[in-house]
Amino acid sequence: MTKVFISDIRDRSVVDSVFLVKEKISSLARNGKPYLTLHLMDKTGEIEARVWENVESIGALFEKDDFIAVRSKATVYLGKMQLIVSELAKVPDREIHLADFLPEGERGTAEMLAELAALVESCRDDDLRRLLRAFFDDPAFLELYGKAPAAKGMHHVYLGGLLEHSLAVARLVDAIAPLYPSINRDLLLVGALLHDVGKVREMTYLRSFDYTDEGKLLGHITIGVEMLNERLAGLGGFPVETAMLLKHMILSHHGQYEFGSPKRPKTVESTVLNYLDDLDSKINGIRTHIRREPVSQSRWTAYHRLYDRYFYKNNCREQEAIPASGEEPRKEERQTPAAEPDRARDAEGFRNTPFEGLKEKNLDLF
Repeated sequence: MTKVFISDIRDRSVVDSVFLVKEKISSLARNGKPYLTLHLMDKTGEIEARVWENVESIGALFEKDDFIAVRSKATVYLGKMQLIVSELAKVPDREIHLADFLPEGERGTAEMLAELAALVESCRDDDLRRLLRAFFDDPAFLELYGKAPAAKGMHHVYLGGLLEHSLAVARLVDAIAPLYPSINRDLLLVGALLHDVGKVREMTYLRSFDYTDEGKLLGHITIGVEMLNERLAGLGGFPVETAMLLKHMILSHHGQYEFGSPKRPKTVESTVLNYLDDLDSKINGIRTHIRREPVSQSRWTAYHRLYDRYFYKNNCREQEAIPASGEEPRKEERQTPAAEPDRARDAEGFRNTPFEGLKEKNLDLF
């Protein structure tokens, strides 16, 4: 069976391909009839699938994290592509090319690790540089740090996402530090590279991305402070106050209690880290949402449940010139407006505090 990637699926096409089961949800329709909702994935993205017929017998064939071959029909429902499954079979792992199913970022691991090494060497504070080397000179840790995603569903949801996100925050540090000379750049840099370090133990990512028992019970913030303590224990003479400030940065980097931070930022560096972390994660999440609709002709994305809004896709990098006064645009230049999003929901979605609604949803997505 030839692999059909999710990014290549088009409306009304017949899809015969193998996918990885990210989620398997049993539900009842209004008429009391059972059905299955599946979240399927490969390296190019995710797609929802529904099983309406022979639900019990088909559902018994597989579980979450299994590979399945499906025969299905693609259809657009509520602005999103969906598969209606007619046939399904479990596929043995030995027949799978794993690289087809685990999403990866655009940057290569070797390139990012080289950037990481340069950032470590750029740290002028001897103690902070020793701490970074205690982490990144450990091959076992570095392998995990280079593979882990940054989150399960919100941002950088792909192999290498944690490293890519941490490097992006570090670059933002170097962009903003010259604007505020009193900032301790090296302290902020270490915070950027280690603020999410607990995610190497919080998450599993050999199949679909999920949380470990430790991750569910403790969370990456608590795990990160524990990991920092473990490395500090092996460094003789590390300054006590510097260690305290680093722990505070990890504990406070989500900014608010309702976003999962045990402490709110109470230093300049921890405040900057909170905003830079939030900035990079939100931009990546929005860009990923836009890229999932490469063939859509609408200027608006589908509704994003977690962000509670639609996003306008045109950023004016390519646009037509406005005709001179009294000049009619040529007939071929006239555009038929795309259907506007639901105005009522859209007005509700855009708030003065635009991401406030996230605290009412799944905080684990951060």
